[in-house]
Amino acid sequence: MASGDEPAMRPFTICGAEAPVPPALAGAIAAIGNFDGVHRGHRVLVENVRAAAREAGRPAAVLTFEPHPRAYFAPDAPMFRLTSLAAKEIVFAHLGLDGLIVRRFDGALAATGARAFVLDFLKGSLGLSGVVVGHDFHFGRGREGTPAILADLCREAGLGCRIVEPVALAGETEPVSSSAIRAALASGDIARANALLGYRWFVLGQVRHGDKRGRQLGFPTANVMLPDCGLAHGIYAVRVRLGPGEIHDGVASYGRRPTFDDGAPLLEVYLFDFSGDLYGREIAVECVGYIRGEERFASAEALIARMHVDADVARTLLAADQTPSMLA
Repeated sequence: MASGDEPAMRPFTICGAEAPVPPALAGAIAAIGNFDGVHRGHRVLVENVRAAAREAGRPAAVLTFEPHPRAYFAPDAPMFRLTSLAAKEIVFAHLGLDGLIVRRFDGALAATGARAFVLDFLKGSLGLSGVVVGHDFHFGRGREGTPAILADLCREAGLGCRIVEPVALAGETEPVSSSAIRAALASGDIARANALLGYRWFVLGQVRHGDKRGRQLGFPTANVMLPDCGLAHGIYAVRVRLGPGEIHDGVASYGRRPTFDDGAPLLEVYLFDFSGDLYGREIAVECVGYIRGEERFASAEALIARMHVDADVARTLLAADQTPSMLA
C-alpha cells in the first residue's frame, strides 16, 4: 500500500485506447486529465471521484489521454514526463479506483469542440455518468472549454460535475503542480519532489547491456535508458522493485559518466546484497534521496573510493526515509 490512509486494493480494469468501455466501467464517474505525476492535487480529484461514485453507486475511474497533448502539438520538442502510462497504471491501481480509461489524443480529438466533447465523447462514446476536473481544466478545440462551460454542458447532458480547487502543501500558497515537481527533480531536490507527489517518484525501464565497467569496478549495475528525462545528473539512494514482492535497496548514478566517456545519459543502479542476471527485465526504480552531483574523477581508484562512500550514504538515507511507496 502507498500509505496507511489509502483505500484497500480492489479489482482494477484498464481500458486501452482502442478498446470499447468494458461492462466493469459502464456509467462510470471519471476524473479527467493528463495526470503527469499523479501528485497530491491529482489525488484529491481521485478522492472526489471515489466519493461521487460511492454516492451514485457507479464505478470510479480516471480518463486520460495518450500521447500527452503537449507531445502531440509539439512532437519534436523534448518533454520530461514524470510518469509513463505504465507508471500511472501502477499508481491508480493503488488508489481505490475501479479502472482507468485511456483514449488516443489525435487530430480528431484535438478538433472536437467543447460541446461535442461533452455530449458526444464523454456521454455518447464513453457513457460516463459524471466527471471530476481540476479548477484549471480546459478542453475542446483550441482549449475553448473552461470549467464553467463544462459545468453548464454537463447539466445539459445530465452528467454530474465536480470542479476541485487547487491543492497546496501545508503552510504553502503555491499549488502543487507537475511543473513544480519537474523543477525539483531537475535540481536534484528529491525530498521536495516526493513531498509534492506524496510518494517516492519512480521510473520504469528495461535493463540493457552496458560496457560492463561497473562490474570491473566492483559495482555491477543494472543499466536503464530514460528517454527525455530531466532528472539532475548525480548519485541517488534508490529502492528497486524487480518483481512482485521483490524489493532491493541500492545506489544509482544518472548521467553521462564524465570520468570515462561522457556518453548519453544512463541510469546505472547498483543493488545491495544482490547477485543475478537482470538483462531484459523490466524494473521499477524509486528515488529516495539525493547524494551528490555527477563528478569527473582523476582515476578509477578515486571513483571507487567515492562509490563506497556513496553506498554508505545511500544506506543511511534509505534507513531513515518514511516516504510512502507505490511499489510495495
